[in-house]
Amino acid sequence: MAKAKAVTGKHSLSQYYNASSFRADTWNRLKNHAQRLAEGRGREKDVAQVGEMLALLGPMEEYFAFPGRHAFHQIAGLLQEEDFETLFSLVKQIVGALMSESYRRKHVNLSAHIDPATNNEDDEEPDERMRRRPYFEVLIVDDLSQSQQRLQREELVGLRREEDDFTYEPVFVPSFEDALIAILFNQAIQSVVIRFGFRLHSNHNMPVLQRYLNQAQHGDIDDLEPQDYGIVLADIIASVRPELDLFLVTDQAVEDIAGRVGEACRRVFYNREDFLELHTNILRGIDARYETPFFTALKHYSKQPTGVFHALPISRGKSIVKSHWIQDMGEFYGMNIFMAETSATSGGLDSLLEPHGPIKKAQELAARAFGSRETFFATNGTSTCNKIVVQALVRPGDIVLVDRDCHKSHHYGMVLTGAEVIYLDSYPLNQYSMYGAVPLREIKKTLLELRKAGKLHRVKMLLLTNCTFDGIVYNVERFMEECLAIKPDLVFLWDEAWFGFARFGPTYRTRTGMHAAETLRRKYRSAEYKKLYATKQKQLAKLDPDDVDAHLGKHLYPDPDHVRIRVYTTQSTHKTLTSLRQGSMIHMHDQDFSSKVEEPFHEAYMTHTSTSPNYQILASLDVGRRQVELEGFELVQKQVELAMILRQRIRTHPLLSKHFKVLTVGDMIPSGHRQSGIESYYDPERGWNEIWDAWAGDEFCLDATRVTLFVGGTGLDGDSFKNEILMDKFGIQINKTSRNTVLFMTNIGTTRSSIAYLIEVLVKIANDLEEQAEDMNGPERKVQERKVHSLTYDLPPLPDFSRFHDAFRPDAGGTTPEGDMRTAYFLAYDEDECEYLGLTGGSLEEAMNAGRELVSATFVIPYPPGFPILVPGQVISAEIIEFLRNLDVKEIHGYRPDLGLRVFTEESLNKRL
Repeated sequence: MAKAKAVTGKHSLSQYYNASSFRADTWNRLKNHAQRLAEGRGREKDVAQVGEMLALLGPMEEYFAFPGRHAFHQIAGLLQEEDFETLFSLVKQIVGALMSESYRRKHVNLSAHIDPATNNEDDEEPDERMRRRPYFEVLIVDDLSQSQQRLQREELVGLRREEDDFTYEPVFVPSFEDALIAILFNQAIQSVVIRFGFRLHSNHNMPVLQRYLNQAQHGDIDDLEPQDYGIVLADIIASVRPELDLFLVTDQAVEDIAGRVGEACRRVFYNREDFLELHTNILRGIDARYETPFFTALKHYSKQPTGVFHALPISRGKSIVKSHWIQDMGEFYGMNIFMAETSATSGGLDSLLEPHGPIKKAQELAARAFGSRETFFATNGTSTCNKIVVQALVRPGDIVLVDRDCHKSHHYGMVLTGAEVIYLDSYPLNQYSMYGAVPLREIKKTLLELRKAGKLHRVKMLLLTNCTFDGIVYNVERFMEECLAIKPDLVFLWDEAWFGFARFGPTYRTRTGMHAAETLRRKYRSAEYKKLYATKQKQLAKLDPDDVDAHLGKHLYPDPDHVRIRVYTTQSTHKTLTSLRQGSMIHMHDQDFSSKVEEPFHEAYMTHTSTSPNYQILASLDVGRRQVELEGFELVQKQVELAMILRQRIRTHPLLSKHFKVLTVGDMIPSGHRQSGIESYYDPERGWNEIWDAWAGDEFCLDATRVTLFVGGTGLDGDSFKNEILMDKFGIQINKTSRNTVLFMTNIGTTRSSIAYLIEVLVKIANDLEEQAEDMNGPERKVQERKVHSLTYDLPPLPDFSRFHDAFRPDAGGTTPEGDMRTAYFLAYDEDECEYLGLTGGSLEEAMNAGRELVSATFVIPYPPGFPILVPGQVISAEIIEFLRNLDVKEIHGYRPDLGLRVFTEESLNKRL
C-alpha cells in the first residue's frame, strides 16, 4: 500500500511526462487492486486504493468516449455495493480494451457485466460492423447536463449508416479550457463542434492536466466577451492542431461570424444545428483527409487487365511468374507490388515530371498537411531535393551562406551551381566530439560585413540544418526575422531531413520552416507590426549602418513594405514518417516563386528527377500524408513520450546512471543560447521541467526524441559501442555516434516494448562492465583507466573552417571570405594539378613546417561526424590535421590511407594567383 500511495502522491505525479502515461498506469493499478478485492485479499486497504484510483481517473475520463461516464459510474457503484468480482471483471475488460485499443476496432459491450442478457458474442448488428471501420472521436464544447448529453449522443449515433466509411463517438466538455485539454490529451479526437453555451474555465486543477494548458499557450482569456468565446477557441485550436475539422454553432449573425473565423472553421451553423447535416459534414471532413489520390489510382491500375508491351519485364509480375529460378522473390514480396509496377503514365496514373492527375492532387494534399504553398515529391531522397532547390535558386557568382557541417549534398550542390560559398561554423561541443548549430550572432555578423563591403545584393541564400542530426533545433522565426532585416529578399533553405515529424507536434511545429514562414507573412501584414517597426527604426537610426558590432546586440526588424518571405524546406519523409526508402518532399513558401523561380525550378526538377520514378515510393508518400493528417499528432506525442521515458529510466536507474550519462539540454546547448535557463527536461529531484518557455524563446532547443548517451566511461568509443555491442550482441541499430557518444532516436514506429528492450540491454551491458571491473588485475585496470581518460578528457578540439585559398577567392584582396569551390573541384580532375601527401608518413608535416600552404583538392568526410572536414580549395590547417590524426573512425571519404591527402601542387596554385 505504501508503494501505491507513493505513486499517487504529489511527488510521483511530477514523474509523469504527460497525462496519457499517468492515465494508462493508473488504470493498470486499479485493475491490480480490483483483482485483490475479487480474490478476497486486503479488503480495507485495497478498497481505499480503488477509491483513490477512481478519484484520480474521474477528471481524466471526462475527456474520452471510452469507457465513458456511464461505465465509470458503474465501477464506482460496484465498489460501493462491494460487488468486487463484477468490478474486477469490468475493470479488466476496460483495461484490456484501452491497452490494445480494441475499442477503436470493434464495439466493446461493457453492459454485459451488469446485465448478462445484453451479451451476445455472435451478434453482428450494424453498430458492431461499423466499429471495424476507422474510428475517431468528436469533441462537442457546450455546457450541457448529463441527460442533454445522452440525448445528443443518441441523435448522432442514430444517424450511423452501414455505408458510412468511418464511425465516431462524441465527447462533451463544458468549458474553453476543457476543450484545449481535450484536444491535446485525447489523441483520437478528429473533429470539434464549438457551440455558444460554454464557460471559460475548467473545474479540474490536476497539475498533469494543467500542463496541457501551458502547452496550448492560450494566454489570458478572462477579458473575452462571451460572444467571442467560440471564435477565439477556434483560432487557438486551429493553431495547436490545424489538422482538426472545426464546426462552429452560433446564435449570432452567421454571416458575420463566418467572415471572422476565416479558414479556421470548416462550417458555421446557426443556432441549433441540423444533426444530419452535422453528421454528414463530420464524415466528409474525415474523408477529405483520408483521400489518397495516387495510392488509390495505383490500386485501381493493379486490378486492371492489361497487355504489357512496354519496358519493365517485372510489370504485372510476368518475369517472376514465368521464371524457374526467382519465384521466391514473388513469394517474399507478394504479387501486389509487381501488379502495381509500370513504366506507363496512363491507365489512371500520372507523370511525376508533368503531373496533372492523381500525383498533382496528392502533392496538393501534402501541401495542405505540411502547411506549405506548394509541395513536390521526390523518389531519390533528400540529397536530390537539396540539389534541386539550390540549382533552381542559385546562379554562378551568387553568394550563399552555408552551415559548414550540413549534409554533403549541399556542398555538392554548391559545386554544381558555381555559388561563391561562405561557410558558417557551428558552436563546438569538444567534450563530445560533435558540433551544435550556427549562432544567430555569427550569421548576422556575416551579413552585416557583406553589406559593409557592398556585396549584399549578391547574397542569395542562407542554408541551415534544422534540426541537426544530434537534435539542436533553431529558433526559425527569430533567425529569419533578423536576417530579413538585413537582406529583405534573402532565400532560406532549411534542411529538415530529420524533422519531417515536427509539423504534427504543437510545440515542435513552431520551429519548422513552413510554420515560421506563414507566421512571419501574417505578422508583417499587420498594423501592429508596422507600428512596432516604425518605433524600432527610430532607435536604430542612431546607429552607424557600417558599425557591425553595434547592430549585433540589437533585435533587428525587417521593413514590412520591402520584405519578401522566401522559404524552402526539404524533408526525408522516409526517415521520420511513413514512406519507403528515398521518399522525400520539397515544401515551399515563396512569394516570388511564380515570378522568379517556377521555370528554373521546373528545369532543376527535370535535371535531377528520374524519368522512371518508383511508383511504390510515390504511393507511400501519399499514404504517409494521410497518416499524419489523421494520426500524426497522436504518433508524435507517443514518440516524444517514449523518448522522455528512456531519459527518465536511465537517469534514475542506479546502475545505468553509474556507467552512462544522458546528455541534457545544458550539455548540448551553451547557456548563452538558452535564454530560458532550462538545464534538462527531467531532473531526478524535481521531475519534469516545463519546456514551453524554452521552445518559445530560446535561440536553440533540444529535440527530445533524440537521446544522446555518453559512453566514454565504458572505455569503448562510440563506433565500437555501436557495432561490437549494440549491433553484434543485441541487434540494436542506431545511425549516429561520436567519439564518445551514441545516439538513440525514437520515431513514430517506436513502441514501449522497444524502449523496455533497450533499457534491458543497457542494464546487461552495465552488469557486464561491473563484472569485468571486478575481474581486472592491476595492469588491466590501468589500461582501462587510460581508455576512459582518453575518451573523456583527451579529445581533439573540433576544427573550424579555415579559409579558401586566395587562388579560389574571387575577391582575394577583399574583407569577406567567399570562395569558388566549383573551380577547385573541377581543377582536381587533372592529375597533373594534384599530388598526395601522407598524413602519417611525414611528407605532409614536412611541407607544412617548410611554410608551404597546403590546399585540399577533394572533399574529406570522416564518418562520424559525416560532414566535410575539408572541401576543394580549402587551406589545410594544423588543427585539421591534428583532428584527422586523432580520429579513430574507420571510414574517411576522400582520404586514401595508402597515399594520403590529395592536395594541389604549388605550381597549380601559383598559376591562379
